Amino acid sequence: MTQAHDISHHDILCIGSVLWDVIGRSDRAMRVGSDVPGRIVRVPGGVAMNIAMALSRFGLTPTLLTAVGRDPEGDELIKAAQVRGIGTGYIYRSDDLPTDTYMAVEGANGLIAAIADAHSLEAAGAKILRPLEDGRLGTSEIPYSGPVALDGNLTTELLREIAKSPLFAQADLRVAPASPGKAERLLPLLTHPRATLYVNLEEAGLLLHTTFDTSTEAATALIDKGSHRVLVTNGGQGATLADQTDCITQTPPEVLVARVTGAGDTFMAAHIAADLRGANSETALAEALKAAAAYVSGDTPL
Repeated sequence: MTQAHDISHHDILCIGSVLWDVIGRSDRAMRVGSDVPGRIVRVPGGVAMNIAMALSRFGLTPTLLTAVGRDPEGDELIKAAQVRGIGTGYIYRSDDLPTDTYMAVEGANGLIAAIADAHSLEAAGAKILRPLEDGRLGTSEIPYSGPVALDGNLTTELLREIAKSPLFAQADLRVAPASPGKAERLLPLLTHPRATLYVNLEEAGLLLHTTFDTSTEAATALIDKGSHRVLVTNGGQGATLADQTDCITQTPPEVLVARVTGAGDTFMAAHIAADLRGANSETALAEALKAAAAYVSGDTPL
């Protein structure tokens, strides 16, 4: 079943994980077994939601394709999206599946551990894509032709279907893994002719079953394997944008790290927003790095 709200206009579809983030943060360095003071927050999260929230901050109107439980947590999550100017009218609401949750612990030395419970999204499967085939957003004969942010929390099977589906044949696909542990799920989309891949250095290595020392090296290798366009980040080191004709590497601004969860999603959203405004490659990459730096420093509101 779907919920019919605020579906009149959107600039981009965000497909994937929408859930509650429960994040514990401490300003102290941590290791396994650490027990330290800090803060625990619950905020809307999931890769698709993080990207949508960032896109909204950058002046775009995103709409979600995802699965959210028909439970109090799901109702609250829907309202949180709507307050942020994010479309929820095409979300699949399940009576049987609970709203998903992500839990993480972060210290001054970065992410210590995380668990993503996205079982409801995986169980819903292709049901979340129904608006793209039943005429509300498109059909096989007249496919959706706008930008799509796609996250790797979808199952390998569903991502494989998307890679060859006529429903996405005209879409401007922007693809990101949910985490390094799920990077290989994106293999079916590696050579998609309309896909831009957003990965970090580790994820690039996992996709190609090797390791890289720099983002430039990783981006070049992905293009050599047939990728249409890639952006490879490497924390505070250089980030690279590459396609079949160009390769650009820039160094992000230096900042004190206050948080890390969602930084990659902010980078991706900022780049998409700059791209859709018509910025050139150098400017779009620079704006994305600046936005990600502001986010990890804590200067960007959630």
